Amino acid sequence: MAEIGKGVTAGKLAINVQKRLTRAQEKVLQKLGKADETRDAAFEEMVANFNKQMAEGTKLQKDLKAYVTAVKTLHDASRRLQDCLADMYEPEWFGKEEMDTLVEDTDTLWLDYHQNITDKSLGCMDTYLTQFPDIKARIAKRDRKMVDFDSARHHFSSLQKGKKKDEAKIAKPAALLEMAAPSWAQGLISAHQVAQTNLSYNQAEEDLGRAQKIFEELNVELQDELPALWDSRVGVYVNTFQSLAGHQEKFHKEMSKLSQNLNDIMTKLEEQRQLKKGGTAAATTGDGAKSDEANHSESASSAPKRPGPPPSRPPPRLTPSPDQRQQQQQQHGGVFEDQASEPDANTDSTTTMTQQSSVTNGSDGDLPPGFLYKVKAIHDYTATDGDELELKMGDVVLVLAFDNPDEQDDGWLMGLQESQWSQKKDISAKGVFPENFTQKI
Repeated sequence: MAEIGKGVTAGKLAINVQKRLTRAQEKVLQKLGKADETRDAAFEEMVANFNKQMAEGTKLQKDLKAYVTAVKTLHDASRRLQDCLADMYEPEWFGKEEMDTLVEDTDTLWLDYHQNITDKSLGCMDTYLTQFPDIKARIAKRDRKMVDFDSARHHFSSLQKGKKKDEAKIAKPAALLEMAAPSWAQGLISAHQVAQTNLSYNQAEEDLGRAQKIFEELNVELQDELPALWDSRVGVYVNTFQSLAGHQEKFHKEMSKLSQNLNDIMTKLEEQRQLKKGGTAAATTGDGAKSDEANHSESASSAPKRPGPPPSRPPPRLTPSPDQRQQQQQQHGGVFEDQASEPDANTDSTTTMTQQSSVTNGSDGDLPPGFLYKVKAIHDYTATDGDELELKMGDVVLVLAFDNPDEQDDGWLMGLQESQWSQKKDISAKGVFPENFTQKI
């Protein structure tokens, strides 16, 4: 309640208190059925829609704020992650400058996205909801003025009924007045009663007209505004979510490009590492060739490393038949005869040694023809073709010379399981296998 002396006079305070009492009495009479209540079903439906619209808008605003907060949190997490990567990325690594630029672009993209959805989507909802408190207050005021209008109407109606009764009484002089007052005074008394009744009646009529005017003005304004406000919600939702969807699409499209750039940098960094690792391995292999026994002892005491995939096998080179060779010699004027009389320049000393070793070892009855040396499988190998040899870790394989050296692919050997040869002496069980899955013994 307002305090006296702060813009509120004692008289105005008394009037406000009287209005509250009058409204309370009117409500009680209406609930008891002793007074009529002004009802407007169409307006009540408008108010129900307004309350629903305000509740939905408030919930949407709350959820949008939660979404914006989540974006801000995700932005902070992304920035910390990107900064961590930039700090760990060593200057001599591939793409250091590109990495620093990518971190800055990612942070800028997050900032723009957060700012856009805050200004556009959330800002649209904030503006939309600012009109609800004023309309809600006017609806409440309209309800109060409706009660004042009903109270004034009922009061005026009561005075109308009372005036008719008083007029009937005044027309018939009271027996008491006739006895107590002389005849000349009876007219004065009657005139006074009529004046008092007319004064109250006129005042009530003025109050009724004033209450009705205030109520109808508020009622008409709200009946125009509430349906328009109800229809406006569609446009607000469209603008809010179109803006949100547009900014999301743009953000994810740009973020996808940055993610692809990051993936490319990581891929090239790994390729660089593999090249460097391959060079180191080659140097190590060259040094190890000088002391094969020491390397063998070291590998025996530690678990072998997993080899890469077996080398691909190109299709075998075709050796021309005798008839084809003769036809080619005729076409080229005996060139092939000259070449046939000379050793093949592409046949290196290794092939020669292999053939010699094959002849030498073939004479040994305990080993298959063409035996070169033994290897031990250090990893399992599953055959993928009919001419390949299946390996289990620990298997001992007798390496054999190829019948036709031209058929040997790089990184592949021909061999026979030692156990197979020991049991069956069957050379047909031989097959090719990847050299990097074995170790020479």
